[in-house]
Amino acid sequence: MDLHARRADSFGAQAEAYAEHRPDYPVAAIRWALEPLGTSERLEVLDLAAGTGKLTGVLVAEGHRVTAVEPNEQMLSELVRRVHGVRALPGHAEHIPVPDQTVDAVFVGTAFHWFDQEKALPEIARVLRPGGVLAAMWLDTDTDVAWLNDFQKVSNTSVESQRQSAVEMMAHPSFGPPEHAVFPHVHRRDSPEAAVAWINTHSRMLVIDEEERAAVNEKMLAFLRERPETSNGPFDVSLHSDVFRMVRVSE
Repeated sequence: MDLHARRADSFGAQAEAYAEHRPDYPVAAIRWALEPLGTSERLEVLDLAAGTGKLTGVLVAEGHRVTAVEPNEQMLSELVRRVHGVRALPGHAEHIPVPDQTVDAVFVGTAFHWFDQEKALPEIARVLRPGGVLAAMWLDTDTDVAWLNDFQKVSNTSVESQRQSAVEMMAHPSFGPPEHAVFPHVHRRDSPEAAVAWINTHSRMLVIDEEERAAVNEKMLAFLRERPETSNGPFDVSLHSDVFRMVRVSE
């Protein structure tokens, strides 16, 4: 199994930690993504590669009817345990178990970079109604914050933290051009240990060996315990959410 495939398949064993420590998504970003639909009414929404439901839960709280599709059985089980009132189905972006033209929007939270776009984009177009929206969302730390910029360097591993940007979405005749917006967000952490637990849910930490992981964790903890911003009590990690949306055109 190559490194990309190993990283994509690394989350299931850490499903509970992923659900506990990963951040959710900003409501403002979701509302912006849905603006082309021209309504605030309850919509049929598909959360594709839904993981443990970090985005699903926010979509449900917004009042939408949500179908969550996730390939990993452990992640999907954790989603069902934590997010109620959702239809949860096993499936892949390249083969979505939903009938043609039955959803108003497809959301992808920090997962579009795992897709085979040549297969996924036609499949997403198939399930969307004309005028529907594909929204790909990411969350990144705000490295304009000095301590976060330093922490990012401390948390580096032998596996790079790069991910494919949604700017690189392939052009497809079923979709209009992508639009982009950025939204601020925060991730509350109760302690340095909680911040380290969050970083340990990233694939670049999950695929390295135990010795390297222990060394990086030790460096991260020492850094956070020494910084005044993070050494005592709860603290907020500043994030931003990159959101790209494309509208399904009529054919």
